[in-house]
Amino acid sequence: MGDRFNTVAGWALFAGIVALGGAIVSSKYYHSERPEKMGYAIEGVEAEGEGAAASGPGLNTLLASADVAAGEKVFAKCAACHTATQGGANGIGPNLYGTVGEAIGQGKGGFAFSEALKSKGGEWSFENLDHWLKSPREFAPGTKMTFAGLGNPVDRANLIAWLNTQGSNKPLPAADAAPAAEGTNAAEAGNAAEAPAENAANASE
Repeated sequence: MGDRFNTVAGWALFAGIVALGGAIVSSKYYHSERPEKMGYAIEGVEAEGEGAAASGPGLNTLLASADVAAGEKVFAKCAACHTATQGGANGIGPNLYGTVGEAIGQGKGGFAFSEALKSKGGEWSFENLDHWLKSPREFAPGTKMTFAGLGNPVDRANLIAWLNTQGSNKPLPAADAAPAAEGTNAAEAGNAAEAPAENAANASE
């Protein structure tokens, strides 16, 4: 009885060792690392949030309908560092009176602009101001400006329109033309195609 038990136990132990060894060997052959990028890239599909800004009205349209009073309220976020009155003193940031249309990073009573802004070139056009207010660090990498930016394009347009009234008074651009409706374009194309045929029929009468 004891010999039989020992034999069965030995075979069971041997089978267990074989199974364990097989598992180890198979794991070496079929082991795969987690890919750095999961899934497959789908061509033509933008990441979430990309292109969202392009779907709204453009800067010209926003400026044409800008609310100057609302822009003055937005400027409250800037007032800790800037003044915008004629003859106002520079603070942490320069006085902003008459900024629209001025050269970028120049003047302002000797304010110490960063090299990033002084070397930028150009002037504070509406477009440049919009870009700067959206992300100062993107507009001029290396700028000393610590403000993260205004993500809302309506707030930016309102602020620019108000700032324009502080000593610049540049004419605001006209709103962008609204795109023609697809159905209207199709109808116009159909009418244009029918016109030559109708003219030819009249000529043959």
